[in-house]
Amino acid sequence: MTYMENTRQRLFEVIEGLSQQQLNQQEHKDTWSIMQTMHHLYLMEQSIAIIVANRLKSKQKTSADQKPIEKAVDRSYKVEAPSFLVPTKRHLTLAAIKEKLASSREYMLSVIANAPQEELLQRSYPHPAFGLLSLQQWIDFLPYHEERHIRQIEEIKQNLFTTLATEH
Repeated sequence: MTYMENTRQRLFEVIEGLSQQQLNQQEHKDTWSIMQTMHHLYLMEQSIAIIVANRLKSKQKTSADQKPIEKAVDRSYKVEAPSFLVPTKRHLTLAAIKEKLASSREYMLSVIANAPQEELLQRSYPHPAFGLLSLQQWIDFLPYHEERHIRQIEEIKQNLFTTLATEH
């Protein structure tokens, strides 16, 4: 199993058994719920797939140095999500978000399957935290980003369940 497959499986394991209410509950009004975090993962994966697909169509070749993208899992380093990656405030169902995540993953895998390896290394796009990344590093970044948010979901669960336990 690849790291990309493994992180997606872990994502669903971490939320297993949670109610719709728990998934949509926010600890504070300015923090994301578990469902919003999952919606952000969908938005990010969809965006990366679009970036990779569009840059592959471009004639411009710009290589990029390898960056330490594995540092994306470090939650002590805060990054503000660009507005197009901020999740909806509406309550989502688990079925709807699973469908969105399946759709974005299918699209991502089709982009990867049709991308010549050398082209992924010869084209790049700027990342807000890491600077210029090759398209290959954008793809490799995806599971690190998902792992970061799995850890966030684990923190949300811990904080919500601690709050619920102290209220009763």
